[in-house]
Amino acid sequence: MRIKSLELRARVVVEGFVTGLHRSPFHGFSVEFSEYRQYSPGDDPRYLDWRLYARSDRYYIKRFEDETNLRCSVVLDMSRSMGYGSGPVTKAEYARTLAATIAYFLTLQRDAVGLITFEDRVVDVLPPRHRPGQLRRMLAMLERTPTGRATDLAGPLEEIAATLRRRGLIVLVSDLLAPIDLLRTRLGSLKARGHDLLVVRVLDPAEVDFRFETPAMFHDVESGRELYIDPGAARAEYLRRFAEHAAGVERACADLGIEFAPMTTDRPLDTVLFDFLKARERRGRRPDRRRKSGQGGGR
Repeated sequence: MRIKSLELRARVVVEGFVTGLHRSPFHGFSVEFSEYRQYSPGDDPRYLDWRLYARSDRYYIKRFEDETNLRCSVVLDMSRSMGYGSGPVTKAEYARTLAATIAYFLTLQRDAVGLITFEDRVVDVLPPRHRPGQLRRMLAMLERTPTGRATDLAGPLEEIAATLRRRGLIVLVSDLLAPIDLLRTRLGSLKARGHDLLVVRVLDPAEVDFRFETPAMFHDVESGRELYIDPGAARAEYLRRFAEHAAGVERACADLGIEFAPMTTDRPLDTVLFDFLKARERRGRRPDRRRKSGQGGGR
């Protein structure tokens, strides 16, 4: 997060991730999902990527648009609670970088990617596309300063379910600070429409372990209320209720067949990218694949 440019941060994460995979025990995994596949005798040398060769000293063939047409919508929670951060990075900043990273990665893969941001309502919608300028538009949306309104997952998720008519992969990035029953209903609605989902829950470490020590006034970022809290007296109850909610979120996702990735803002972003690819691997790509023989583009 020391890099100011959002695009550059995303690029650094993706390039480091791809390089790391090629050096890791998951090498086969990376070959399957990277933008490139390794050169094999008989491949047309015109499609060799010489820039990647210069960096890796290996030959790779670029993939083509009709070899991969995943449609992915990144749905990003920009509500007021996402502005919290006990350290140098807020949940909102972490989530923005994550969204940019996924967008950058999919753009390299020639997949269609779009972005939906919401607070207590949907704010911006950019449908999934793979075309020049799409990534730049996404980054511009991500750079906007949230207006800081309250959270209402119910309304936005209902609106998103009605908006996204073509099936695809939805990556929801949120702290999911909402009642479990509501989450289950809204996520179930998206699943019922044929979408595949990856839910990335972004939390601050202090929200997970309640690491406060001294009594103080706490500011509710959603309601604006000030609350005097003695952490010593409140910790056990907070942790119990937090654990119940976390277990409820995970159980709801499992019941609905939704991939779930809990994250804290002190974890490297490339671990989320790995979870994203694992979800994509499990999803398979059969519904959206087109063959080179001209069965239509349809983006």
